[in-house]
Amino acid sequence: MKARPLTLVQDELVDYDKAMERMADLVGERQRDERPDTLWLLSHPSVYTVGRRTLSAHLPDPSRGIPVVETGRGGQLTYHGPGQLVGYLIVKLDEGEGIVDYVREVELRLVDALGRMGLPAERRDTPPGSELLTGVWTSETGRKIASIGMRQSRSVTSHGFALNVDGDLAPWDWAVACGMPDVDMTSLKREVEDTSMDEVRATVAASFEAT
Repeated sequence: MKARPLTLVQDELVDYDKAMERMADLVGERQRDERPDTLWLLSHPSVYTVGRRTLSAHLPDPSRGIPVVETGRGGQLTYHGPGQLVGYLIVKLDEGEGIVDYVREVELRLVDALGRMGLPAERRDTPPGSELLTGVWTSETGRKIASIGMRQSRSVTSHGFALNVDGDLAPWDWAVACGMPDVDMTSLKREVEDTSMDEVRATVAASFEAT
């Protein structure tokens, strides 16, 4: 991977709608070259977000009480909640570089971060005709630990990744995550136990060269 230094912005719990408004502002600033490439680390209160291809059958039962929000990113349904580290990437792509290329880079940087924390992980290529396997998976248990959904506008990326650290995994079972009914979502706490959000934030920032 090439060097791609990022400016790091950190927040704690931010409502999803407010985060989307702020992200739109950041994207506009980057398109006008008013800010550098940026990694924004934060978490959200419990919410399901759905991409353009999400099937109604994949949505959770409304009685669960967790809101469902449509979003402009790629990908399908995902869950956000406390104990998950979300990273929004506002990056101007190089000429000839596409969003698929950058998503692959994001996968590899998360694999690097997880390896630094003692959890071997991998990205997966999607077999023809299968649901997209975008994201990061544990090498030994084969569980999915990070989801990725991104888009680009005027060569600038938005949205990003969600890495499960130590939050409640039950909401993943109340809907069909990532368009895959059989996916087993996991977290760092489930896989390696000894971890902290502060450590994860610092390690992810280092893997993305964000300061």
